[in-house]
Amino acid sequence: MKLRDLGLLFALMALWGFNFSVIKLGVNTIDPLVLTALRFSFAVFPLVFFIKKPDVQWRYLIAYGLSFGVGVWGMTTLSIGAGLSAGMASLLLDMSVVSGLFVGWFFLHEKITKNKLLGTGLALLGLVLIMYSEGGAVTLKGLVFVLIASIFWSFNALIVKRANTQSIFAFNIWGMLFAPLPLLLLAVFSHGSEIVTNLPNQFNQWTLFSALFQAYPTTLLGYWFWNKMIMKYSISSVAPMTLLVPVFGILGGCFFYDEVIGVNQLVAAILILSGLFIGQMALPRFLQINKTKII
Repeated sequence: MKLRDLGLLFALMALWGFNFSVIKLGVNTIDPLVLTALRFSFAVFPLVFFIKKPDVQWRYLIAYGLSFGVGVWGMTTLSIGAGLSAGMASLLLDMSVVSGLFVGWFFLHEKITKNKLLGTGLALLGLVLIMYSEGGAVTLKGLVFVLIASIFWSFNALIVKRANTQSIFAFNIWGMLFAPLPLLLLAVFSHGSEIVTNLPNQFNQWTLFSALFQAYPTTLLGYWFWNKMIMKYSISSVAPMTLLVPVFGILGGCFFYDEVIGVNQLVAAILILSGLFIGQMALPRFLQINKTKII
């Protein structure tokens, strides 16, 4: 991976990590699924009227919208609304690294090299340490929601790969078009129509800030660049970068909610960064099996 792309991905992971604190700000006032629907509504409209539909089949756009909108962020926002801390949600969403390696290997025949396994192992040790240091910030319901989200994250990357489009920004916009309505229908099915009719009474400036922050820098800018990297590199090369998100998620919790960063969390961050570095570097020739090129 080029150094410039690696640096931009690092900055993107910081943005995504802080985004979990912004999500928590929003779910304190309105229903998580309605908040997620607002996020994608702001991201799509009115841009969709000015951007040409990408030259891909409708099934890829629909699958992307449902997987990304409902599967990843609907479930993640629900997990925070169910009592999971912002830092823990960002942490557990990174279980997608494990499923991402499997998805890339099984569906796209990507190689899982020794350095990627070693790097992922070190990073997962860091994740376990963070989980231990977080204590009781996990609820069973929140855990189930975020683990479902982590699986959808991996398949989301597969959808982008299979769509095989170079119009990444247009693909994002048109795909997300299919997210708001299913999210609203799911909210109404779960809580009744009053969840939508009561929205004007619950809406305030912090709700608006949360929805707009998620819509523009996090979604439009962030996922345009992320999907470009998915198209440029293998899923198993890009996926481990998301292990940085919980590091910034915990920093965001400290900044916005005065959470204390302990020694265990600092050690875990070092393990995660070391794992990412090892996962991105090429092994020496004498360690490569049958002199296979590292990808």
